[in-house]
Amino acid sequence: MLPLLTPSFRLDGRRALVTGASSGIGLAAAAALYQAGADVTLIARSTPDLIAACANIMGATGVNDTQNKPKVAFHALDVTNSAAVTEWVVNDALANGPFQILVNNAGTNRPSTLAELKDEDLDAVVDLNIKAALYVSRAVVRSLLGSTNEPNKPASIINVSSQMGHVGGPKRAVYCATKHAMEGMTKALAWELGRQRIRVNTICPTYIETPMTAGMLADPAFREFAENGTALGRVGQLEEVMGAIVFLASDASSLVTGSALMLDGGWTAH
Repeated sequence: MLPLLTPSFRLDGRRALVTGASSGIGLAAAAALYQAGADVTLIARSTPDLIAACANIMGATGVNDTQNKPKVAFHALDVTNSAAVTEWVVNDALANGPFQILVNNAGTNRPSTLAELKDEDLDAVVDLNIKAALYVSRAVVRSLLGSTNEPNKPASIINVSSQMGHVGGPKRAVYCATKHAMEGMTKALAWELGRQRIRVNTICPTYIETPMTAGMLADPAFREFAENGTALGRVGQLEEVMGAIVFLASDASSLVTGSALMLDGGWTAH
């Protein structure tokens, strides 16, 4: 009997695409994939922010200088624009081959009571949190299924959901609706794409210290609410998301699809 060997967490030679990658969880995901050996392309709307994010990733420790460093690239793109997403992904795949890793991180939240909810806020959150994830996933999957170079190469789609994709929260009817939808979309795509060796999962963070949450967490009452909601009694840090991204992207999670990896400090265990 051959000895059992732990599957590799390395991602050398794989291409990864991360949306909403100029800051916060997206930047952390891109950095984690890069440090694990993947060639990473960052997507966001702001070119200056993307340039700064790429410099941050390449300047970080965690990549052995004696090795051939993976590549970091970026493209400024509005992922709510279906035609633009399709055109860019197709052209990039023709030039460089399809992405084997996709992190759908682009998202937003506009907290509001139902009575005060504005149509434009509803549309903005739905468009970015759900429709954009479907646009990018569709384009990447099409390129994977249509590739004549190494067909059926294993691939992983990681959708950044939330603990709010499993519970409810005050002033978060729209946000919760989109994250619950993302969980359902992930399960459906796991079944649709599994035989093509494309795995689809979510990560579900609690409140993480990011530029997006900084304003909310600066309010002592809200911070107390966020900390008391976890079994650990604290909010999360970006580094605590990075390992989960690498796990779901790598062969170490080859049997995991249609699942939600809870990074919620125990929030949903209560």
